[in-house]
Amino acid sequence: MTTPSALRSAAGPDLSAAELYALLKLRTDVFIVEQKCPYPEIDGRDLDPTTQHLWWQPAQRPLAYLRVLGAPGTTRRIGRVCTAAEARGGGLGALLMRAALDAIGPDPSELDAQTHAQPFYERFGYVAQGAPYDDDGIAHIHMTRAARACPRSPAR
Repeated sequence: MTTPSALRSAAGPDLSAAELYALLKLRTDVFIVEQKCPYPEIDGRDLDPTTQHLWWQPAQRPLAYLRVLGAPGTTRRIGRVCTAAEARGGGLGALLMRAALDAIGPDPSELDAQTHAQPFYERFGYVAQGAPYDDDGIAHIHMTRAARACPRSPAR
């Protein structure tokens, strides 16, 4: 069972050095080591004031992570979605996606999904755009989610 207190969120400049290190380690373990995909993981976006980091950390280290890029009122981008191998299958990815969509609000958003994960993102309203493409030896697909109307407060 997940507890809300383990869900963490911080804007880029608000991350501590220890938090940033732990998040980069998780991303490196999943994308570079496990998937054998060397790429420039540190891309200069993590400390941007408009970057929102969301992660699941019930104990000493994060077990799942994603980041949302872009300022409110623009097309937002979800990326670096990952879960530690030992924590997969427990719904952490869905928990983080719901939190990301709450953070994004009515803004349109996009992401580049590994093709095997396309059905996962479709559950959250993302639609594939174009043909799959190769990104460092892994098949990906660009996906978008249209802007959403803000829910109206009930009339009193």
